[in-house]
Amino acid sequence: MLVSAAIAISYLDRQTLPVAIKAIEQDIPVTNQQFSLLQTAFLITYAFMYAAGGRLLDALGTRRGFAIIMVFWSLACAGHGLATSFGMLAACRLLLGAGEGGGFPAATRVVAEWFPVKERSTAMGIMNAGTALGMVVAPPLIALMLSFTSWRSIFFVTGALGLAWTVWWRRDYFPPEEHPKLGDEERAQLQSVVQPGPLGEKELAWLDLLHFRQTWGLVAAKFLSDAAWYFYLFWLPKYLYDARGFDIKSVGTFAWIPPAAAGLGCLVGGWFSSYLLQRQLPLNRARKVALGASAFVMPLILFVPSAPIAWAIALFSLAYFGQQSWSTLVMILPADIFPKSTVGAVAGLVGFGGAMGGVVFGQLVGYLLDHGYGYGLVFALAGSLHVVAFATICLAIPRIQPLQGARA
Repeated sequence: MLVSAAIAISYLDRQTLPVAIKAIEQDIPVTNQQFSLLQTAFLITYAFMYAAGGRLLDALGTRRGFAIIMVFWSLACAGHGLATSFGMLAACRLLLGAGEGGGFPAATRVVAEWFPVKERSTAMGIMNAGTALGMVVAPPLIALMLSFTSWRSIFFVTGALGLAWTVWWRRDYFPPEEHPKLGDEERAQLQSVVQPGPLGEKELAWLDLLHFRQTWGLVAAKFLSDAAWYFYLFWLPKYLYDARGFDIKSVGTFAWIPPAAAGLGCLVGGWFSSYLLQRQLPLNRARKVALGASAFVMPLILFVPSAPIAWAIALFSLAYFGQQSWSTLVMILPADIFPKSTVGAVAGLVGFGGAMGGVVFGQLVGYLLDHGYGYGLVFALAGSLHVVAFATICLAIPRIQPLQGARA
């Protein structure tokens, strides 16, 4: 619940600008290309902090590291409210990305610290559902606030939520081996994650991790799938404004529906893979069946531009569902494959690949739209990326299993 709340705050913070963009444009004009640049500013620093944040959390520990990260990004979010120019908005997006980049590596470390293999995907699904909670809350909350206050106040409120969460985290979170309230029976149940790694196990450096095709497969798959995801995430409100003629009130009324489907996808994807494991399917098959099912619903998004608005929202909802089911499973693979001492670093590299996919595709989207190509081509490209990502995982990781077994 702690981590799910943090992820919800993260997605609320990053969604505040896209949802409020029409109000912001009244004070600071923003073109499609500039809107892409604002998302690129966020994703560039997000990518590098995602990579470095994993290693930082390995060094600082989850409890202290996550608190520092949350304080930083909450102050960066509040800083948007002080912006008076496009350049200041871009600077705030850079800082916000630098802070939020550590969020998912921290979540992956929490899973590795607290949950045995058969429970990990379910736990990650619950945590990842925080993404949906943040996205569901953002459109109606921002539309409501804009009806009686300025867009600047919204950033101050969302920043304050993160600071309040930090107090909760410092009070309640400890790794199992340090938790003051963990009883003997609970400790015995967690023995598989509390016990030290195999004798002689050593932490792998980044360059060592790059020697494994499992690392490259995860990074490449995340690059492809997150290219589509960040397009859906950042451009859904703007698509409804520009292509469907919505106003802020209409976006607040309808734009929460696809994120709600995303939350269901988080839970279903994690549950389904855990269910297959409990039915004695091998780890490799359980993960890949769930991943493949998630990937193959994604091409339906290409029908959005020609569909009536009700069907378009339904197709967006299906894409959000499939994406977050997929994301939950991809995020758990580092904990399935790599030693616990390097899970944060691997998760960081994987997240770096995902954010860079968002950067590249986001810039392409801005260019295509400003040069008259329209949303049809954009959705066709986005709809193919998860299928290619699934094929990449199957080729690069023929068998999902712990790294020591793979090397043997």
